[in-house]
Amino acid sequence: MSFSKKSVVEFSLFLVAFIWALNFSIVKYSLAEIDPLSFNGLRFLFAAAIIWAVLLYRNQLFTIPKKDWLPLIGMGLLGNLIYQGLFIIGIDYTYAANAAVMLGTIPIWVALISHIFNLEQMNIFKTLGVIAAFAGIIFIISGGNDSFSFSSDTFLGDIIIIGAAIVWGGYTILSKSFLTRYTPIQFSAIMASIGAIVLSLIGLPNIIQLEWTHISTAAYGGVVYSGLLSIGVAYLIWNYGLQTVGAVHTATYQNLVPVMGLFFGIVLLNEQLTFLQYTGSALVIAGIILARWKRRADSKVAAVEIKGE
Repeated sequence: MSFSKKSVVEFSLFLVAFIWALNFSIVKYSLAEIDPLSFNGLRFLFAAAIIWAVLLYRNQLFTIPKKDWLPLIGMGLLGNLIYQGLFIIGIDYTYAANAAVMLGTIPIWVALISHIFNLEQMNIFKTLGVIAAFAGIIFIISGGNDSFSFSSDTFLGDIIIIGAAIVWGGYTILSKSFLTRYTPIQFSAIMASIGAIVLSLIGLPNIIQLEWTHISTAAYGGVVYSGLLSIGVAYLIWNYGLQTVGAVHTATYQNLVPVMGLFFGIVLLNEQLTFLQYTGSALVIAGIILARWKRRADSKVAAVEIKGE
């Protein structure tokens, strides 16, 4: 690969990490004016549109064998209805900074689930990463400005976001078998289509009742940004990076997401975290890096952990 092409790929991957990190604050801001069900339904229409446009442009039309229909629908419901529902409701209840860090634990859950089902055994780095991440999660949840309460909004939001991370960890592992039969763009198009249909139908009653003229341009922009860029364009760039510079090198950029997401939540939304929560965030980020630590010999192992924010 030429130096100029490699530089473009590196910059593109950094841009994806930036897009995903900023998405937490943008979603949080938009949810102040648009309800979660409407927001999810609308943004997935944009996501499906851009992915199908690229699929058609690259002439990757395909057919789905009958035996794959039910499994793919199940995957679509898991990755879109369940995960997206947990994500959008969770971020509505907690800080964008917390959500960015919590959702960054996806590699931790992938490692744990893979170990439990004997798909991939944990090494010392992954074990230390899991321990550090769990300690950090406890600090974040229990270290808020208000007295700790199981009924507080931020506690509920944090738990829901952790649930979303666990669901996406399982989705990531289950996706690997489909990615041997479909290209990443084809699989993404199927998942985005299921998401657009299901989420728009669920959100339709709320969408009809939206007071469109009372919603700010910035909130509308949040829908477009989250659907078009964070789900659609970012996914396509990410998979291009996987193909050109490899999974391990590409995955290092995802480590930037919780760090920048934490920063954006504090700077853009003026979210106030305590010292204990900053410490917890640092532990989680350290745990994520350790859990992703791979020997160069492992670089051919599939590691597609797209977060579909």
